Amino acid sequence: MKRILLPAGGAILATGLLAVGLTGNAQADGDVSRDPLANSTSVAVSVASFWFGANGAALRAATQYTWDAKEVRKVVSKGGYTPDGRPGTTAPTGQSKSTGSGQNVNFPKTIGKVFFVDSSGKYRWCSATSIQSNYRNLVATAGHCVYDTDSNSALLDKWIFVPGYYEGKNPWGIYVGKQAFTHYDFDTYEDYDKDYAFVTVYNGIQLERVKDVDRRTYDRFTGPKRSWGGRYHLLLVKDAGRLGDNVGGQGVAWNQPTGKPVRAFGYPAAPHPDGNKVYSGVTPKTCYGKTTSKAVGAPWLKIEEHIGLKCAVTPGYDGGPWLTNYSNAKRLGYVNGVTSTFADQDGNDRIDYITSPYFDGETAAVYNAAKNSWSGKLVDTNGELYK
Repeated sequence: MKRILLPAGGAILATGLLAVGLTGNAQADGDVSRDPLANSTSVAVSVASFWFGANGAALRAATQYTWDAKEVRKVVSKGGYTPDGRPGTTAPTGQSKSTGSGQNVNFPKTIGKVFFVDSSGKYRWCSATSIQSNYRNLVATAGHCVYDTDSNSALLDKWIFVPGYYEGKNPWGIYVGKQAFTHYDFDTYEDYDKDYAFVTVYNGIQLERVKDVDRRTYDRFTGPKRSWGGRYHLLLVKDAGRLGDNVGGQGVAWNQPTGKPVRAFGYPAAPHPDGNKVYSGVTPKTCYGKTTSKAVGAPWLKIEEHIGLKCAVTPGYDGGPWLTNYSNAKRLGYVNGVTSTFADQDGNDRIDYITSPYFDGETAAVYNAAKNSWSGKLVDTNGELYK
């Protein structure tokens, strides 16, 4: 295990690495850092109300991370891998049978976007997926989609996960992040060889109906609401249940052989370095291929042990899962990486390569700590968010 220190504000923008801090102190246990997001119901309720306010305007206004096109360069081969233990897996749950043609890729219900507010106050998002856990409440994404590497602050502000996000819709509701589990080296040294995170989320929240009320009732209501023209409206919500019960959870794999096929998913949106904007970020995209058999490095990010995949996507895709043994019929596989950085291997100012940290025994330790953490719910039986 190496520990490196990157300079504050250094060249960490290759994947659009921005974020925002939240009050709270990280706790480390060996290689595992436990970072509070909305770790109380009152904070979580304010986060949910923020994103539901104004009929979800903040969700629609969000854009992918900003990034510095000058930092998209060529990655280099660094030699072979030495796994730090025996291969291991946790099986996926939530089988979803395919009804489509065998010629098409069936996108998993588990993928979606994580939304947050950056240090400039702008609404941002990354890609992510639901994964298997004891409480059906866990999301996997990139570490830089949770921790603020740009301002050396703590965590992203107002962090939520929206599975199945499609053209502004949230079919299974929104899930407020409760606690982030990251590698100590990423939190402390911004070591991008550990650029992954596992986040527990509260039960989902869905809008159910709008109710007209008087001013007194409106003022006392703790959930999302809005008023105009002298009239007052409550946005009543319902408990959508646990994330994994609704969309399933991908499995997780570590210390696996490299050079094997994976299918990567995410929501690309940013233009290429040459300014060509191919993707909208509205719908998910996928890439398929074999990962590099040798480790790849990105000297400008001090990366030494990533795996690479040919894939011509752009930022917004970061945080999305790399699934090995993906079943197109079941829409399930094993997360064996998450998109971390983007590269231009042929020097034509177009991204043609993405990289992920190698998932090893230290990744498994972070995941195992996260999968045993309970979250809870935020909605009472009257359709009101808890105070």
